Amino acid sequence: MQTLRNLIGGRWEDSTGEDVLTVVNPATEEAFARFGAGSADDVDRAVAAAVTAQPRWAGLTVTERVERLHTWADTVLAHATELAELECREMGKPIGIGRSFVEGGVAALKAAAAQALTYPFTETVTGPGGDRTDIVRHPLGATAVITPWNFPVTMVLGALGPLLAAGNTVVVKPSERSPVSTVRLFELAELAGMPAGVLNLVLGDGRTGAALTEHEDVRLVHFTGSVAVGRQVGAATGRRLRRCVLELGGKDPVVVDAGVDPVATARAVAFGAFVNTGQICTSMERIYVHEQIAEEFVEALVAAAQTFTIGDGMEPGTVLGPLVDERQRDTVRRHVEDAVHKGATVRTGGVVPRRPGYFYPATVLTEVDDTMLVMTEETFGPLAPVVVVPTFEEGMARAAVSRFGLAATVYTDDPEHIVAAARLPAGVVWVNQWQGGGPERLYEPARDSGMGATGARASYDAATRPAAVHVSATPAPAGR
Repeated sequence: MQTLRNLIGGRWEDSTGEDVLTVVNPATEEAFARFGAGSADDVDRAVAAAVTAQPRWAGLTVTERVERLHTWADTVLAHATELAELECREMGKPIGIGRSFVEGGVAALKAAAAQALTYPFTETVTGPGGDRTDIVRHPLGATAVITPWNFPVTMVLGALGPLLAAGNTVVVKPSERSPVSTVRLFELAELAGMPAGVLNLVLGDGRTGAALTEHEDVRLVHFTGSVAVGRQVGAATGRRLRRCVLELGGKDPVVVDAGVDPVATARAVAFGAFVNTGQICTSMERIYVHEQIAEEFVEALVAAAQTFTIGDGMEPGTVLGPLVDERQRDTVRRHVEDAVHKGATVRTGGVVPRRPGYFYPATVLTEVDDTMLVMTEETFGPLAPVVVVPTFEEGMARAAVSRFGLAATVYTDDPEHIVAAARLPAGVVWVNQWQGGGPERLYEPARDSGMGATGARASYDAATRPAAVHVSATPAPAGR
């Protein structure tokens, strides 16, 4: 049984909280790590360490900060397999998939840090009389990052790049369901020579997160998680007049047009619906397919789903690992049972396997409608509910009806329909691909899926505070 500790001001410490939490391997249902739930005192000391370290960190040049981050990124990349194995043990992600996402997180950290080298931390505007105004963007100070359980390493790296490169310091609170890989990530930060107090780690559950969110000295909270908790974070930061960036739930639609290859598209949709056992905020959770290709598309989707082999992610050949815990599997099962009760047909999957672990098979549903939970509530599991529509326009219209607006995907070969795809109410729209885009991508979730733009320059805008310095061209009057 591994014991995890907090990292505060460069020192690894046991929590002062009384409650002890455990981490369970979802493939075996066995606990393998434990840690104390961080107390308000732990949070106070972590924030104080970040506040103390921030002036010295901000005093480095941008180039020096970027170099430190690149060294950390290279160290993480050298341990990518180890981190993927830890993620597999704590939340079930197959190692091969996990490693690819760790590598993606490293690339995102490097790209975000590199953007600091061209970001205008100081801009000068000269007036007609020679007066000038300098716009200076200052770091905010101590910030907080609260990450979800589905991509512990990738989400930390993605959030920290702009915050740290801009001169802020950070306190991170990972999900209590998957903290082990984050602890190792911070050990690697120490190995890479990150200064004490720049990165701080406090483990715990929602109580720890609330103490961090409500702390008076935290100038920005970057939260990724559920809509319900995101509302609480927004309310808490709003009361203190502090910033927050929220990336919350999704119920992402896919619109499949008549002219596309139904078999190739079905395989792409299967990957978008089932990879990481459907535990991705941007998983394809609502599929609208044109009636002209629906039959062939569904047959190919069912065949593709049946190739997602269930098993422990540590085992070679596993494509579909377990869900993170029993609670998440119960949500998936409840959504399927609700759909079947209301008239949906299970084309494949839909039955909990008789084996240890929180497994659920890749499942395809047809004859679904908008009264069903599987079409209205975030499932976060390996489900692909399919709706057949008579026209592309109806598919688009139905895709747009949701309280969520994180991402959307459209498959079409019609130029006019490609233009129409941009009108979907989502932060990111992919056309004829899924998960595309590079470091230039900038977006803000729509509706209940969050608030605050991220990516490219927007992340640095959020991580800094602009101040105007006006300088007169006229010399000051001479003193007496």
